[in-house]
Amino acid sequence: MPCSYFIDKERRIVFSAGWDRLTFAEAKAHGEQLLSDPDFNPDFNQLIDASAVTAMDISIDEAKMLARRAIVSPTSRRAFVATDPSIFGMGRLMGAYDEIERARDKAGVFYDRDAALQWLGSGILP
Repeated sequence: MPCSYFIDKERRIVFSAGWDRLTFAEAKAHGEQLLSDPDFNPDFNQLIDASAVTAMDISIDEAKMLARRAIVSPTSRRAFVATDPSIFGMGRLMGAYDEIERARDKAGVFYDRDAALQWLGSGILP
């Protein structure tokens, strides 16, 4: 599966990463894996690094379903990083669905990982 994660309990942040071609099933499985991890806390912020993702096989309806899943709490921030314009656009779409569905302004999309970390409130790289 082209997804992995690291939970930094001290800084209260989940670092998720994807690479290669990412499918809906893989993205959904990643969320389920996080939810079943005893170290996962939904109050943590999340950085989703998709800078190594080459394509997303995720439809608009599937993107909406992923955004509707309440993995993190309404007070948590989620930052999505992508360097490819089409992947960046999918991140914006999912961020918009997240904000609409959960009536919050806690999703950010970035071309730069350092900017995403600063927005999350953490300037230290894992």
